[in-house]
Amino acid sequence: MSKKIAIIVGHPDAESYNFAIAEAYKTGAEKSGADVRMIFIKDLAFNPNLEFGYRKRTELEPDLIESQNTLKWADHIVWIYPVWWGSVPAIMKGFIDRVLLPGFAFKKREGSVWWDKFFTGKTSRLICTLDQPPWYYTLINGAPSHKAMKKLTMNFIGVSSVKITSIGPIRLSKEKFRKGWLDKIERLGARNK
Repeated sequence: MSKKIAIIVGHPDAESYNFAIAEAYKTGAEKSGADVRMIFIKDLAFNPNLEFGYRKRTELEPDLIESQNTLKWADHIVWIYPVWWGSVPAIMKGFIDRVLLPGFAFKKREGSVWWDKFFTGKTSRLICTLDQPPWYYTLINGAPSHKAMKKLTMNFIGVSSVKITSIGPIRLSKEKFRKGWLDKIERLGARNK
C-alpha cells in the first residue's frame, strides 16, 4: 500500500525557493509510488484570523474543509516554509489556527488539563529555509519556530515522529547550493521521510 503524503507550502510567494523545494519533494515521493496531495496556503480563500478564539466557532470556508480532509487522509505531513522573525509566515500561522481545531486535531478533556490527540500514527517533516546558518539559528537563537512547530503543534496533536530539515542561509546562496539541496530533498521525498 502506497504512503499518503500531504505537502503544505506556507510561503506566500509562488516564485520563492520554497515552491522548488515542494516540487522536488513531490517528485521524489511520486517516483517511490507515494500518493501526494499539495496544499498551497497562498491559494486558499479563508480568513486567517481565529476571530473568536475558541469561545465561538468561526465557520470553516470550503478550502479549509478540503485541507482538513487532506490532513485526515495523510499518513505523512510535510510542511515547507521560510522562517521569518523566528516564526512561520502569518498566512501559515492563520492556516494552523483555523484548521487544527479542537474536535478535529485534538480535544480537551472535561475538567482536566489533559487532552486527546487525534493525529496519532502520523509522521511529519518540517522543511524550512533560513537567512542564517541552521547551527546559528539553533545554538544562538534557540530555534523557536522548530519548537513551536514540532512540540507545540505536531506533537500536541499526536504526531510523535517529526523530523526537521533546515536550509540556510538562503539569501546569499549560490545556484550550486540550492541545486544540491533540491537533490537532497528529492531523495527525502523518495524515502517518504
